Amino acid sequence: MRVVIYARFSSHNQKEQSIKGQLKICYDYAASNGHVVVGEYIDRAQTGTNDNRAAFQRMLADSDRHTFDGVLVYQLDRFARNRYDSAINKAKLKKNGVRVISARENISDDPSGILIEGVLESMAEYYSAELSQKIRRGMNLNAEKCLSNGSNPGLGFKVDSKQRFYVDETEAAIVREIFERYAAGEKAAEIVRDLNNRKITTSKGKPFNQNSIGRILRNKRYIGTYIYQGQETPDGMPRIVEDDLFNRVQVILDKNKAAPARSRGKEEYLLTTKLFCGHCKEMMIGYSGTGKQKKPYHYYICKKARKKQCDKKIIKKEIIEDKVVEACAKLLTDENMAYLARQVALACSEGSDAAVVKALRKQVADLDKVIENLWRDIERRQIKDIKAGYERLDKYMAEKAELDEQLAVEESNRLILTEPQVFAFLDYVKSRYMRNVLNRRALINIFVWAIYLYDDHFTLILNAGNKNQQTLEIPLDEIEEGLDRAEENAEANPGSPMIASAPPERKPHECRVHAAFLCFEL
Repeated sequence: MRVVIYARFSSHNQKEQSIKGQLKICYDYAASNGHVVVGEYIDRAQTGTNDNRAAFQRMLADSDRHTFDGVLVYQLDRFARNRYDSAINKAKLKKNGVRVISARENISDDPSGILIEGVLESMAEYYSAELSQKIRRGMNLNAEKCLSNGSNPGLGFKVDSKQRFYVDETEAAIVREIFERYAAGEKAAEIVRDLNNRKITTSKGKPFNQNSIGRILRNKRYIGTYIYQGQETPDGMPRIVEDDLFNRVQVILDKNKAAPARSRGKEEYLLTTKLFCGHCKEMMIGYSGTGKQKKPYHYYICKKARKKQCDKKIIKKEIIEDKVVEACAKLLTDENMAYLARQVALACSEGSDAAVVKALRKQVADLDKVIENLWRDIERRQIKDIKAGYERLDKYMAEKAELDEQLAVEESNRLILTEPQVFAFLDYVKSRYMRNVLNRRALINIFVWAIYLYDDHFTLILNAGNKNQQTLEIPLDEIEEGLDRAEENAEANPGSPMIASAPPERKPHECRVHAAFLCFEL
């Protein structure tokens, strides 16, 4: 019989000596049984728990050429330790007339031989699985004793030689400072800026950001709670922050979370950053006040006019916004909606791998390889100190969980939309634009490039479907003569309560719908 020898070692401690030993026994077996060895396939430092091995896969492919009749292995666990993979790959070889032969295990081809082979394969698989269970059991035992499992202990904590947590007073002072400043009303962004200016870093040696501050402020470890796999053990760790301070911070965090920035304004000025004075070309801003009868007034006013440097008259908020929205709604023809739907779907498709997401995916993939290699090293018994091995494993798993969470957040911020979905949304906006502020905002975000307001009309520059740009001159039937009387009776608000940044520079014909979609829940 023509045979090839398949040899594999899974531990760096074995190396070539293991391969040479396997080959010698296989050659001796072949000689004593009248087999002719026509080739060798060798995988060095490769696990047998899966079949993702270069030489192994090459051997399977070469069996299609019918140049050998058998695969000779030192023993069956060299072929595979996973019963499923073993059965599948043996079936592939059998289809090509190739059988697997063990030099160490005398197994016949009758039913009893098949049974023995199955038992041996099961034992090999069990050995691999049990080793993993032992590692996990060790981690669970550590958790029962509130000891470190190797993950980052967090700013303010250190781990001693016996895996016990203790407080690093220098870092703990920073933690307390963060809690106290936030509880006193300081913004997270201000705390981040100050810490980074002082060259203070996180427990990972990186600059602070709002996410790292948020994780510190939410971390129950700082009030002495040990946490492992979602289970909390009060007083399982040394305390850094008192309960009263921690609880006050949680109240503030919950309050801020429940109050998104857009809802904090009393009135939203939809044309902020898009409406300009036709006289001096300065941006117009929201202007509000309350009269003697407690009636609110909402207007747009030129910035320079407020400083008496321009004679542009003010205009009521609802007048100009209604006319702009009506003009935009006329652009929602079936042709334009179909065009916009195509453009948005294309933009979503092309932007599905944003730079941040790509970087996070790469980090996750790299960490997956590190974890896989560590598991493999433990399985090969390359790591003599198993406890140290699973500590490192826990550390990497914790890092991966953190990266997975970041990736999920980034991916949730991106929309992958189809043309029908976009068309249906635009059709909905068209049918309800006058009654729904979200739809009004959508129309403005989608179509309006700029508005120049004069005393008797305004010039509206639109992104108009598949045309580069459309400019409309729209008359104003009602012009505000001024707020003279209102100002006499009202306490004026100097600006728009809506927080808005200046629009990015872009060409008018670029598709702007994608940005608008990011503002809504569909």
